[in-house]
Amino acid sequence: MDLQRLRTFREVARELSFTRAARNLHYSQPTITAQIKGLEEAVGTPLFVRRGNRAVELTSAGARLCPYADRILDLVEAAHTELHAGR
Repeated sequence: MDLQRLRTFREVARELSFTRAARNLHYSQPTITAQIKGLEEAVGTPLFVRRGNRAVELTSAGARLCPYADRILDLVEAAHTELHAGR
């Protein structure tokens, strides 16, 4: 699993919108879509149900991944902060 894909996943999961996640992360919407598809391929299961009206919702696998993504990304941020605190 790639950290950038996890960051993208977390933002889409929070917003329940690829468009809003793209805006928040300063990416194009096709980039968000590609990152999510790549993560879904890596984990071997769909993480979102795409609705016809541009809305998305988490699948059960996506909902189970959310707390892990949060923990992983929080740990990476904590490590980064710790390493740069001693400068």
